Amino acid sequence: MIDDQTLDRIVDFHGHMCPGLAMGVQAAQIALREIGAHAKDEEVVAVVETDMCGVDAIQFLTGCTFGKGNLIHRDYGKNAFSFFRRSDGRAIRVTARPDAWQRDPEHQALFAKVRSGQATEAERARFQELHVSQSRRVLELEPDTLYQWQELNAAPPRKARIHASVTCAECGEAAMETRIRRLDGRDLCQPCFDLALSPVQPVALRGR
Repeated sequence: MIDDQTLDRIVDFHGHMCPGLAMGVQAAQIALREIGAHAKDEEVVAVVETDMCGVDAIQFLTGCTFGKGNLIHRDYGKNAFSFFRRSDGRAIRVTARPDAWQRDPEHQALFAKVRSGQATEAERARFQELHVSQSRRVLELEPDTLYQWQELNAAPPRKARIHASVTCAECGEAAMETRIRRLDGRDLCQPCFDLALSPVQPVALRGR
């Protein structure tokens, strides 16, 4: 179980408490139980299929981060996470159970009003109260009631590599060599390459 002090640190890291963050805490607890203690370097790799709030809890608790190259984002929009242990190749995939818990209709209605900017101060206060209570409700459940998991027969992603930088011929900014695109004999970063191929180009690119 995550103690209150650790939970406070997770909330500080993310910026606020919310049900999504709580779901990430629960997913990370399964990873810690089945894969082991968090990685100091790249011993453990996490592949996340969403960019939801819960990923911050996974980063904090497992030690898998974008900067170390052992947190990989695949933009599938799924509340699903795979964890790999390099020492022995063990891997699991954790996926949310669709019917794990029922959202509070009042909380959902207030969430829509807050997001649209139509909520009153009283409604905002009530929403925040429900936001925290819903989060606590998620944390009180057993992780395995929220998620199912299975062993993976798959190799971990390759270790992060350090690449040389190449200067873009258009904007003059350096980009990793593996992200450079060639066009008409020029080295371009991805944004400049996309602009060059766009039918509506900035004036600076026209006629080149």
